[in-house]
Amino acid sequence: MSGKLTGRKALVTGAATGIGRAVAERFAAEDASLVLFGLGGAVLDEAAAATGGRAVHGDVSNAANVGAAIAACDGKLDIIVNAAGILIYDDPETVTPESREKTFAINLAGAMTICGAGLPLLKKSKGAIVNIASTAAFTSGPGMTSYAASKAALVAYTRSIANAHGRDGVRANAVAPGWVRTPMSEREMDDLARANGTTREDEFAALCGRIMLRRVAEPSEIAACCLFLASDEASFVTGITLMADGGGRGGRPV
Repeated sequence: MSGKLTGRKALVTGAATGIGRAVAERFAAEDASLVLFGLGGAVLDEAAAATGGRAVHGDVSNAANVGAAIAACDGKLDIIVNAAGILIYDDPETVTPESREKTFAINLAGAMTICGAGLPLLKKSKGAIVNIASTAAFTSGPGMTSYAASKAALVAYTRSIANAHGRDGVRANAVAPGWVRTPMSEREMDDLARANGTTREDEFAALCGRIMLRRVAEPSEIAACCLFLASDEASFVTGITLMADGGGRGGRPV
């Protein structure tokens, strides 16, 4: 790799698996110093060992845990990537206070708490924030009512940071992935397979027929988008949402 992040410290949430893990690996390859924050237990420790980072175990919805993650940065922070997220199936008629509040606590309030706590350091470094949103923020599907709403709010929050702190040299952007081969998407395909009497791979194959590129993304491909937005190559990019869906919003069934 080219050392695009040499001398920079990045805090990555949800770093144990999926997109967060891929971001940690890519940033490490670009010579970033890492603080990895999440609930992954031993898996998070493995991610930290593999990337030379520091693991901080905790929940993004817990202010004390967030404080510990910021403290682990030791007074220096250049990049935040908010990749922690959950999906609880619900529809407009089945939303419960529990599903709504837990989803928003992780997907939105968690990111807001991390960013709020990290902004004093980011203002010093003229750093960058990358929030992992979702195409669901723009085209919500069945069972994604609270999830989609939380991700749409995250997009709006990202623009708010960009607007408020551009004068401080802080950039804030979001990435909106479509379907990515992660443990979360595999669980979704497993649920569909049980309902339809098929297999996980059958459901992925059917899904790919609705995507222009006829495949789902690998987490490393979303990590590459995050790297661009966090690096100097995006030095004049702020307040945007980068769609990374393989053309999924415009694809047609084969």
